[in-house]
Amino acid sequence: MKFAYDGTCFSGYARQPRQRTVEQTLIDILIDQRVFDDARMSCFRTASRTDRGVSALGNVCAFDTTVSKDEVFSTLTKHISDVFIYGICLVTPDFYPRHAERREYRYYLRKNSLDVDRMLSAAGLFTGEHNFQNFARVEPLKNPIRNIENIIISEKRGFLVLDFYAQTFLWNQIRRIVSALKKAGEGILSETSIRQALRHPERRVDFQLVEPKPLILRDVMYDFSFEYLLKYKKRLHDIENRILASL
Repeated sequence: MKFAYDGTCFSGYARQPRQRTVEQTLIDILIDQRVFDDARMSCFRTASRTDRGVSALGNVCAFDTTVSKDEVFSTLTKHISDVFIYGICLVTPDFYPRHAERREYRYYLRKNSLDVDRMLSAAGLFTGEHNFQNFARVEPLKNPIRNIENIIISEKRGFLVLDFYAQTFLWNQIRRIVSALKKAGEGILSETSIRQALRHPERRVDFQLVEPKPLILRDVMYDFSFEYLLKYKKRLHDIENRILASL
């Protein structure tokens, strides 16, 4: 299933005791609507676990159920919740949602007096394959090498819109890269410093990270198509505009 949510309505994505999270809300909906009885037994899995405050327009989950696809879709798309379910697809039993072909993230940054040309030039340093040890929160035994396909910077209503494209991202990777790009646009961080941090991950530096609220997981893509709810794009547009208006 493909679903969307405003991250500010939840205490993060992953299930936590006594906290209202996206994952728990989604599982509760599936159980209440009798799609399955138990998340673990039904192999419930998610494509991306977004940080607290981060929103999504195209996250994906998968699970086993004895209910037909059409019945699941009809039931869940009528359910009113802060989690908007709008896409569905029947997949093979070995499908694992984390193994996506591409993820697309967007970050809204207030333009103010940022030098866009400097940011565009600095963004080019991050594309391609690099060791992002200095630009992510890398968990033990996690490979810090990732390949960013592209970073596109545009303008919208007084904001710079930073779109990131890659198969996978590390924890906090985008927020740390955006922080570095912002500092470059402010003229307080040179391209040389960024280049050295990428080339020499063993020399630890910390360029901090920006706040999570303006970050949106726009889509998770696979080698198949989803069946979508009619007029779902308008609802996604409304969610994104609501997030933007709150920044």
